[in-house]
Amino acid sequence: MTQEYTEVNRDTGEGNAKIVYLLYLVGLFIGVTGIVGVVLAYVNRSEADDWVQTHYQYQIRTFWIGLLMMFVGTVLALVLIGYLIWMFWLVWLIVRCIKGFQALDKKQPIDNPTTWLF
Repeated sequence: MTQEYTEVNRDTGEGNAKIVYLLYLVGLFIGVTGIVGVVLAYVNRSEADDWVQTHYQYQIRTFWIGLLMMFVGTVLALVLIGYLIWMFWLVWLIVRCIKGFQALDKKQPIDNPTTWLF
């Protein structure tokens, strides 16, 4: 009976993955939460179920690609194109987080966690 209880109530990492998506969205207003989110994703990905690991991989790539976009946008803000990159980054981040939340609610993996787009 103890073994059954352990298997049924084993943490899949799904809750932590939801927290990371939430931290990314809060990071739009309080930037440091995005860093906390990526650290949580790195820490929790090895212990999660395979389908949740795709979410962690997606979240980690979201952070690093987003950081790259923000850097390029900052450099190009001098010629005004950077503002368009920042707006694209904002929409891109929100769409990726919503897509991740929806997949987690359906208990599905991310189809292509290595994608640069959505």
